[in-house]
This record gives sequence, structure tokens and C-alpha cells, in this order.
Amino acid sequence: MNDLNDIRVFLAVAKQRSFVAAARQLSMTAPTVTRAVGALEERLGVQLLLRTTRQVSLTSAGAVYAARVEPLLDAFDAAAEEVRAEEGGAAGPIRLNAPLSFGQRILPDVVSGFRAEHPGISVSATLTDRLIDIVGDSFDLAVRISGPPQDKSTIWRKICRVRRILVASPGYLATNGTPETPDDLDEAACLAYDEEALAENWELSHAGRTRKVRAGKIFAGNNGDLIARLAENSEGVALLPFFIVEEALAAGHLVQVLADWQPPELWLTLYYPPYEKLPMRVAKFSDFFESYVTKIRPL
Repeated sequence: MNDLNDIRVFLAVAKQRSFVAAARQLSMTAPTVTRAVGALEERLGVQLLLRTTRQVSLTSAGAVYAARVEPLLDAFDAAAEEVRAEEGGAAGPIRLNAPLSFGQRILPDVVSGFRAEHPGISVSATLTDRLIDIVGDSFDLAVRISGPPQDKSTIWRKICRVRRILVASPGYLATNGTPETPDDLDEAACLAYDEEALAENWELSHAGRTRKVRAGKIFAGNNGDLIARLAENSEGVALLPFFIVEEALAAGHLVQVLADWQPPELWLTLYYPPYEKLPMRVAKFSDFFESYVTKIRPL
């Protein structure tokens, strides 16, 4: 089994081009990763990796070895998954990525509930509002809140619509008035929520009419909680997912504006590397996740 473990470590280093990054991915120390690769090279009698102070790269022998052993290791893991499936169990690690605000507000209860049902599965979660490279960054699945998927190289699973609303603070409205149509919005006070922290266009529709509003002239950010807090501070109007602002709405710190004007739909989606078949641990998590956000904690 040491051979298999060392091969897994070697492949992680080869993909990450870094011992430190591979150690982080595998929840190991960098010296342990270095020793595992060294032990594998010693057993094979060949150098698999070139190490410099700036980067790690494959030798020609390492490239050949990686190409041959990776599909074998995948087949080994698939066989283990099938055996567990026949016995009704699931085990192994899941490496998950999710948006920051969603991860902080929704994911803790998802993970706790899932782990209670599947104690043999461990979960590693990374939170970021940028669109990650799920294959290059070696994630098993990712949670996205976005428009229709554009990436044709991954597998997508639409879960549910994500409701978005326009909000502002009572103080802002007392000073600037309550807008009755999008034309009443002051674009300088529209706070943009964009993954690159750039300006964005709001497209709002009602009764067959559509209006576009340019947001982000004064402020743009890439995190929904930051935008919500600025709106609470009377900095302007924000267009945000309801789950981010529902507590502030209930407390009266924010109020909904232009409730009849709807933005384009966003969907909560799971997406995966191009698996031929979802590993059972990933499929189990996906099913639990969908049940939770559609039945227990609807968005």
C-alpha cells in the first residue's frame, strides 16, 4: 500500500508542480511529500521530478510513468468504489469549492448533516468567489451561483434557482427617496457585485419592459457580504441573493426596493471534473446537498 500512497503523492506533485501545493492538497507536510516521492524514485531507480528553487517539473521518465500509472490508479479507485457500493457504504475524501458567502452561511449545516450520515467520508472545503479551474485545481466538485453554464469540459447539475432582490437601507431611502422604477435609481449609488470587482449591468424586467442600470461607478466588490454591509451603511442600492440579506431584512437593517422588477435568473449548480461516472462519495454528497437546499433550507 505504500507504493500506492507514494504514487498518489507523486501524481499530486506532478499536477501541482509544487511539493508545498501538493502537501496542502493532500493535508500532509511538505517533508512527508518529499520523502514519499524520494522513496518512489528509489524503488524505481529513476528520477521522476526535476527540482529547482522556482518550480518542479517532470523528467521524461516521470512523464511516461505518470501517463501510465494515473489511469491504473483511477481504475483501482473505481473498483474500490464499486465494492463499497455493493455493500451500501461510502468512504474517502471529498475536495469541495464553494462561493464565500454561501460557504459561510449554508455549507456548515450541509457538511455536518452529511458527515452524520456518512462518517467514512471526509470533506475539505475551499471558499472563493472566483470561478476556479476544477480540473487544474484538483477539486472533486464545486458549488456555483451563476447564469447558464458555458464550460463544455465539465459536468453540470442544476440544483435550484437563486432568488435575487434589490435592497437599500431605511436611512438611504429616507435621504434619497424610494425608487418607483429603475429609472429612479442613481447609478452612482448602485453597488456592483462582480467576481472581478468590476462594474456590472443590472437588467431588470417587469410586465414586458426591460431596463438596464450600470452599477459600480463608485464601488464594486467581489463578495456579497461586503456589498450587503455597505448597503446597510447607507452607501447605496445592491442587487444580492436573498440568502445573503435575509437576516438584515428581518432585522430591518435593509428593505427591498423595486420588488416588481426582476433580474435574470441565477442557478445554484454543482459541477464536476469530466468523470465517466461520479465517484460514489461525490454522488452521495451531491444528493444530500440537493435535498438540503431544496427541502430543508430553500434558497
